[in-house]
Amino acid sequence: MSVEDKLKERFGSETLEFSQFRHNRRAIVPVEKFLDVMSFLKTELGFNYLADIAGIDYLNYPNAKHRYGVVYALANVSTAERFFVKVLLDDPEPLLPSVYELWKGADWMEREVYDMFGVVFDGHPDLRRILMPEGFASFPLRKDYPLRGRGERHNFAPIIRAEA
Repeated sequence: MSVEDKLKERFGSETLEFSQFRHNRRAIVPVEKFLDVMSFLKTELGFNYLADIAGIDYLNYPNAKHRYGVVYALANVSTAERFFVKVLLDDPEPLLPSVYELWKGADWMEREVYDMFGVVFDGHPDLRRILMPEGFASFPLRKDYPLRGRGERHNFAPIIRAEA
């Protein structure tokens, strides 16, 4: 039985959407079922490795029904099977449960998506910026962020190289 079949059996076929592209199998999961699906994938189906978390901004994409997507790349280390889970979110505050308790490796990956896209991971133990300065008020990988910034560079001290 495939991963998709097991997910349909457990969560119902009307709850999840499935697709495949270039042998990458994926499910689109609603936020309400997200943590249950991720827990099932890890504990019941053996997807014990969280390889990546990526953010997507769908602003101005044709036919996009949601503003943001967060994609989780999972792997089963024993079988080398891969599976992708996508969750779709919207403004004004994109909020998603943290998977830190399932995969400790989610720590910095969730912080990066938060820092670049503004997705808040509820339950994350230390959700703070890791790439942008603490006082930075925006999210630079959102499509509505200007390419040349908003003139905030003058607010941050330059990084000065220490003498050797």
